[in-house]
Amino acid sequence: MAAVIKKVGVIGAGQMGNGIAHVAALAGFDVVLNDISTDRLKSGMATINGNLTRQVSKKAVSEDDKAKAMARIVAGEKLDDLADCDLVIETAVEKEEVKRKIFHDLCAVLKPEAIVASDTSSISITRLAAATDRPERFIGIHFMNPVPLMELVELIRGIATDDQTFEASKEFVGKLGKQVAVSEDFPAFIVNRILLPMINEAIYTLYEGVGNVEAIDAAMKLGAHHPMGPLELADFIGLDTCLSIMQVLHEGLADSKYRPCPLLVKYVEAGWLGRKTQRGFYDYRGAKPIPTR
Repeated sequence: MAAVIKKVGVIGAGQMGNGIAHVAALAGFDVVLNDISTDRLKSGMATINGNLTRQVSKKAVSEDDKAKAMARIVAGEKLDDLADCDLVIETAVEKEEVKRKIFHDLCAVLKPEAIVASDTSSISITRLAAATDRPERFIGIHFMNPVPLMELVELIRGIATDDQTFEASKEFVGKLGKQVAVSEDFPAFIVNRILLPMINEAIYTLYEGVGNVEAIDAAMKLGAHHPMGPLELADFIGLDTCLSIMQVLHEGLADSKYRPCPLLVKYVEAGWLGRKTQRGFYDYRGAKPIPTR
């Protein structure tokens, strides 16, 4: 028998966290959205409200659906607020030491039967599970960005993840209206194992002067029918996140083909992380994005 999930906790009110809270509440789950920052919590709740309003305007949901979803979400600044959750999903920055600290502190307040999940896009689920008191009830639930629009969720079992945890997580994802792709616990899983090396290669193409930003993005949009160019997509994901994933691939698989492009490293060192800092491969500070190279 799979565990019954009724109340969901989400750690992190940023882009991924508020997106997960949004779809979970809309699907009928009670949600606790947690963040240590009051400002991020307020911003996250405002983003959910705005995105639901957009869905209402497109007749994707009703006003009543929106009101019920917002009423199901409670904001909380303390991990104690997650104590009675059946499932808690962590969406913190893609740094293993940060996630491990969160899991260590979280498990101290959770009920023993609660499932703990990470939305990590690249880090070993087995290693993260080892930082908890419940590796058999730990799993990777990797949502795609933006969560309300993207149909896929990757499920990743660690070496100790039990069948009950897997089945309960799979059922939860299904209730959100998402499709599951099951991945083995290898660096970057499926989507980012394929996507990020392509983005990294696009950055090498820019670095080596094969084409400029506009030419590279136009080539992939018009020549391969990609909805976004790889450099535009990198800015959307966040260049720091792209670098972290490439570092995980490079270190985890020990293959030089995953070496992060020096230009990507330079942009991150400059603090040009993409849309979230208003500068990356494009400058977003004006009325229209302008290529920076």
